[in-house]
Amino acid sequence: MSHSQINVLELFAGVGGFRVGLERANDTLVKEEKTSNDFFKIVWANQWEPGRSSQDAYDSYVSHYGNTDIENRDIALIDKEKLKKLNPSLVVGGFPCQDYSVARSLSGEKGIHGKKGVLFWEIQKVLEATNPKFILLENVDRLLKSPASQRGRDFGVMLAVLRDLNYDVEWRVINAADYGYPQRRKRVFIFAYLTDSPYKDYISSLEPEKVLFESGFFAKRFTVEKNPYKNRINIDKPIDLRKDIADLSSEDSFEFFSSGYMRDGVVFSAQTVSIPRELKPLSSVLQPASDIDKKYYLSEEQSRKFEYLRGAKKIERTSSTGHSYIFSEGAMAPTDSLEKPGRTMLTSEGSINRSTHIIEVHGKKRFLTPIECERLNGFEDNWTNNMKDRMRYFCMGNALVVDLISELGQEIFKIEKTYPLKTLQSRFTFS
Repeated sequence: MSHSQINVLELFAGVGGFRVGLERANDTLVKEEKTSNDFFKIVWANQWEPGRSSQDAYDSYVSHYGNTDIENRDIALIDKEKLKKLNPSLVVGGFPCQDYSVARSLSGEKGIHGKKGVLFWEIQKVLEATNPKFILLENVDRLLKSPASQRGRDFGVMLAVLRDLNYDVEWRVINAADYGYPQRRKRVFIFAYLTDSPYKDYISSLEPEKVLFESGFFAKRFTVEKNPYKNRINIDKPIDLRKDIADLSSEDSFEFFSSGYMRDGVVFSAQTVSIPRELKPLSSVLQPASDIDKKYYLSEEQSRKFEYLRGAKKIERTSSTGHSYIFSEGAMAPTDSLEKPGRTMLTSEGSINRSTHIIEVHGKKRFLTPIECERLNGFEDNWTNNMKDRMRYFCMGNALVVDLISELGQEIFKIEKTYPLKTLQSRFTFS
């Protein structure tokens, strides 16, 4: 059965996580929906790592997909009107999140005005020029509370930007481990759709609570319990974002919960509780011992360093203002459990760092290998073998769990199949 094709723009493409996920969705749709053509087609991608002479992620992407549909260039320099001619129906991207990352202290956050936070405005320009039917973005879950000094302001501004571009929005913080993947990786996914679409009419016919808990874009696929966690829900007193963006930026803070829905600038949200699928443990991604290079095993010196890093500690420190204080950390288990999903990978994975996974197999302690880290995110083995180990770990710490994108892509197919909307001419003029 032939279906209309969704042209996709992939922003901040990294090593191609969104593309891998959407292509897996294509494969599933061929089998389950008997589609005769690829539903999703990446027509253009962008990947640029500022300040680096080597562009490892871009090189990895090109090694798999060639260089005809991807630009290795600062997105601020891209001709947005050129993108309009590609007639995209979907814009995707895991936009840079360093300003909100768990790897930074709360006092170190810069929020949407930070060096990389401002790249959201480039997303805005792409959307103004192309006016896609759908948007699918991903970021760290701390985005909902950024910055520390004005909780929720950044996300409120982003929602208001999408409101002004005539989109309604759903979001959900998804822990991949809750839904059968081998990593406890929490990320916020943001799905937006045009307000003059038949799908908007359908969703607007539902009570907000039904959207969040049962029938919305995320709730159908990633099921949750019927009641919010500790009654954290704002259905009766929704957040009103129907005001100028400058006012939001300068004055307001907001409490956004893990699941949310914005209709015409009014925001409903709740702290939803996942209904878990069968757990997939860290052991499921491990390579056979015979395949592990000796360089991944800990030396005695490395073992001692990790014992210290993962142990409990209290250290007296002095702040930049001369104030003395006690820095304390609780103890971690000396090695990561093989019976649970892995912890969230950070870009420092594989280094001498408290957050690095350390496993013990047959009485020997070692790092995870780059292949095992690729498996934690659902990539094929050796997806990043064009680069050195340090960058392989770094790229996997930045990547997403690709099979989540496959699942979300299948939901977009169902929307397009049930509530089709012809591509509209852009109503906005890029400036």
